[in-house]
Amino acid sequence: MAAGRGRRAEAETVTARLKHMMHRVRTGVRKSAVDYFRGDGSDWIALAGLLLTVPLIAAGTLAAPVWCSPAALVLPIVAGGLLLRPASLLGLYAAAATALIVESVRLGPYTEGGASRVTPGVVLVVAACGFFGLLIAQFRSRVGVPWRRGGTMLFDLRERIRVQSKLPKLPKGWHQEMALRPAGGQSFSGDFVVAARTNGGRTLEVVLTDVSGKGMDAGSRALLLSGAFGGLLGSLPPHAFLPAANGYLLRQDWEEGFATSIHLVLDLDSGDYELYSAGHPPGLQLSAGSGRWEEKAAEGPLLGVYEGAQFDPVKGSLRAGDVLMLFTDGLVETAERDIAEGIDRLTGEADRYVAGGFQGAAWHLIEAVAKDVNDDRALLLICREGATAVSAPH
Repeated sequence: MAAGRGRRAEAETVTARLKHMMHRVRTGVRKSAVDYFRGDGSDWIALAGLLLTVPLIAAGTLAAPVWCSPAALVLPIVAGGLLLRPASLLGLYAAAATALIVESVRLGPYTEGGASRVTPGVVLVVAACGFFGLLIAQFRSRVGVPWRRGGTMLFDLRERIRVQSKLPKLPKGWHQEMALRPAGGQSFSGDFVVAARTNGGRTLEVVLTDVSGKGMDAGSRALLLSGAFGGLLGSLPPHAFLPAANGYLLRQDWEEGFATSIHLVLDLDSGDYELYSAGHPPGLQLSAGSGRWEEKAAEGPLLGVYEGAQFDPVKGSLRAGDVLMLFTDGLVETAERDIAEGIDRLTGEADRYVAGGFQGAAWHLIEAVAKDVNDDRALLLICREGATAVSAPH
């Protein structure tokens, strides 16, 4: 009796295990199906469409070999490399290989009238296209971004950086301008700006940062840092911002993880300001009274180099007609020109816009002094309007 109960218990255990295994298999199949057909269904639609083109091309080759070459099979293969997952791509390749075999048998070694036939060269071309298509598909699979949506994602990232760099509206009597120019005409830049009005709107805080690298290489780091810096700005006292940013960069442990930054804290009522710098080029202030530019250089090391860095501010004040200009080194420094010479050239060009109140000056200054420089460039102008300045629209 006991032995019978033991056998029944063992049988029930085996049955339970089999049921559990079958449940896992069914769950896995359903999950795979959902993963494959998720979204708008364009993956399996693309596979079905490409599979239909293979016999159509083969039929065209057999019916009119003079006009349709067997090498035309590279067209669905290339399209598949851009649209399909690796597993689906292998099915498309099997269909293309079958079509090549059928064409080779039907056309024979030679055809009349100089028509195309399946030569070793054709096979090599189709195989090479398939190999590179599979590499592209595997890369997309690892990244997790479909080819048809990659451009949209990059566009969204670029727009997010642009929105984060938007300057807040200033009260009457103030004018601001900013221009960003990525290296090589690319869409992404290692230079970015974050800004906010704090202290009940009475204070303007602006941070201009230059991430190491340029263009696309620095764009991803700039996107991450701009979000982090934007969250820190206004959440900490001004003197604590750069130390916190320095700590954040150190925690990222990037191989090329340093950055330069300049932090402006401007009282919009009095015009008094503090300028904190982390290895950044100095700010430039134009005094309306003397008509001269003065460098405003604060002390501080690069961000992301060592812990416990201290950043000592330089103070100043903007009176009616004064201008404060902040910029990145790509605007004033090149391999053929040192930063002092670049600053002289920048201030010389900026003097042309004094009478007009620097309306539209930021973009034109970059065009004038660093149009073809292969580096990211950023320029920010903060003007306190005077009697001679043209009122800015608000």
